[in-house]
Amino acid sequence: MSLPRKVLALALIGLVALYALWFGGRTPPAWGALAVFALPPAWLALGVLRGNPRAGFWSAVLALAWFSHGVMVAYSRPPERLYAWTELILAVIVVFAASLPGLKSRFGGKPAV
Repeated sequence: MSLPRKVLALALIGLVALYALWFGGRTPPAWGALAVFALPPAWLALGVLRGNPRAGFWSAVLALAWFSHGVMVAYSRPPERLYAWTELILAVIVVFAASLPGLKSRFGGKPAV
C-alpha cells in the first residue's frame, strides 16, 4: 500500500475517532449523529485498506461535506470549536491524500496507483 493510501486510511480512522468522541461523549449520546457521521469514514477506511480504488474518490467527495460542516460549527458553536478545527484538518488531509496519486500521475509522468 502506498504512503498516500496509508495517510488516507489513518485520516479516515481519525475522523471516526473524532466523531466517536464528539457525539458519543454527550449525555445522552447522540447515536443518530454518531451513525451519520462515523459510519461513512469507517466504511471508506475499510475500502481504502482493502485496496478499493473508488474508496479514495468517495473519501475526497465526502471530505468536502466534512470540511463544510467543520467551518459551520467552528464559526457558530464556540464550545465545539476544537472538534470542528480537528474535523477541518482531517478533511483537508483526506482531500490531499486521496488526490495525490492522481496528481502524481498527471504531473509526474507515472501511472496512478
